[in-house]
Order: sequence, then C-alpha cells, then structure tokens
Amino acid sequence: MPKNLAVVILNWNGKNWLEKFLPGVVGFSRDADIYVIDNLSTDDSIEFVQTHFPIVNIVKNNQNYGFAGGYNEGLKEIKNEYYCLLNSDVEVTENWINPALDLFQKDPSISAVQPKILSFNNKKQFEFAGAAGGLIDNLGYPYCRGRVFDDLEEDNGQYDDETEIFWASGCCFFVRSKDFWEQNGFDERFFAHQEEIDLCWRLINSGKKIFYTGKSKVYHVGGGTLNKQSAQKTYLNIRNNLSMMLKNLPFPKLIGLIFFRLCLDGIAGIYFGLKNGFPHLWAVVRAHFGFYGQLPGTWKLRQKHQENKFYQSKWLIFRHFLGGK
Repeated sequence: MPKNLAVVILNWNGKNWLEKFLPGVVGFSRDADIYVIDNLSTDDSIEFVQTHFPIVNIVKNNQNYGFAGGYNEGLKEIKNEYYCLLNSDVEVTENWINPALDLFQKDPSISAVQPKILSFNNKKQFEFAGAAGGLIDNLGYPYCRGRVFDDLEEDNGQYDDETEIFWASGCCFFVRSKDFWEQNGFDERFFAHQEEIDLCWRLINSGKKIFYTGKSKVYHVGGGTLNKQSAQKTYLNIRNNLSMMLKNLPFPKLIGLIFFRLCLDGIAGIYFGLKNGFPHLWAVVRAHFGFYGQLPGTWKLRQKHQENKFYQSKWLIFRHFLGGK
C-alpha cells in the first residue's frame, strides 16, 4: 500500500550528490515512499543506493531522457497521490513535507507547491532556482520572490508566508499526481530548464493554483547538471521560454509579444557574447532556430483556454537593468 507522498529523485551519474544528501532525505521523509529514477547512469550510483539505502525504491530508465522525459518515464511506475520531485543536490530539513501536504488538503484546487529554497553554500541567501516562489513578467521573463535575474536577497523572514505564485521550482516540486498526468506531465521536448514553468502555466490555464509555503525550507546547491555560465543552459532557457509562451499565451497577446521577445533576444545575445564569449551568442541563434523547428508541434499543444492575466510585473528587464530596481 503506497503512502500518500512519493519523494522522487532523478539521477544521472550523481553518486556524489546521493552520498551527500540522500541520508537527510531518508531521515526526514519517514511518512513518504522514496524513489530514485535513474537515467541510465554509467557510474555506480544505483549500486550505492541499493547497498546503503535498501528502503529506497529504484526505477531504471532505459536511456537518458533528460529532466523532463526522465521524470515522465520514471513516474509511470509510481502510483502515489502526491509527488515531490526533488533534485539530488538538495538538503532537506525537519518537517519539510507536512506544510505542502497541508496546503493540498486545505484546497483541492492547488495543484503544485514549492517550499522556501535557500542556497546550500550561503544559507542566509535565497537560491537562484525558485527562491520564494516563481512569478513572470509581461514579456514572459521568469523571476522569483527573493531573486530577480542574478540578484539574490538574504532571507530575513520577509517570505515566511503562504501565497499563490505563478510557478513552482523543479528543484523541489510538490504536485498532485492526478493533475500532473492530466497535463501529460512535462513537455519532453524541453529536455531541461523551464519545463516546470510550462507545466504550472498549463495548470493555471486549466483553472488550478500554484502555491508557495515559507513553513518548509530546503537548501539547494544549484548548477548540479549545467552551471549558470553554460552556453547549453542559455540555449535551453531561451528556446524553451519561447515555446512556453507560444503554448500558453492568450492569442491577442501572442504575435506581438513573440516578435518583441525575438528582438530582445538578439540584443541579449550580443550582451552574452561580450560578457561570456561567442558560444553564448551562438546559443541564442541556435535557440531561435530550435524554436522555429519546434513551432508546428508547439502550436498543436496550445490549450483551448488561456488565462488573460498571466503576469505579476511589467517591463521587469528594463526596470532592473536600466532602472536599477
């Protein structure tokens, strides 16, 4: 008989992370089933788990499907009512689970919940991937309470609330399994990066809510797969963000905004190239062609209904970089 919650860690050659953080997950998750989904690792991480943590269930994928496809494939084997999709480089804390489950039980319209995500390397500071809950601006740029682009706030209790947000971070992502599968899970074409934002947007378009709870906290190392300076991460973020907007924006906003974003991306590409080198400029070019290549399939995935009001801030990129806010 499965427990209500499955804590699910996706692994690919991550023995070092499992050695470091799996003991805490096991120790602080007694009321949950714990799974490791393995994306065909070539190290001995699965042997390590089987030897030292026999209580942990193993699901073996037959290839490396990436983050999005890896979870979709592995979760087919997991039948719990709720999932917590947890990065392998996350340190959990005591009572990190109950606040999320309490929100699910209080409000059936809540589909996904994110805890407070702090930096493992600077525990007073919010972490880049999620911070205190994800939001989005009117140009489709994701940001967080506690993090705007690369600027991070210190945690002084200012986000100890429980509130509705736009997207929950994939680094610690509580979700109702029923709602996850009604949306056909993550878009596997994304491979990695922003697939959780796309899923949350689809859930919102279907009438569901996404929530944050400051009563639960975890510490995230970040950059365990691709660091912030990776040209491949630049490519995936830009391509996936454009595809996400095409899928989820209301049609009246769609055409003008996509064109404007393509222009802004060109400017960003020059900036990235000057700051981080030619591979980042080329990553922007590749991202646009990747978006064009996916365009017919992306259009077919548009839902029948899109919410008209989707953003929480206006002109974030200009206010931040030009206005210093």
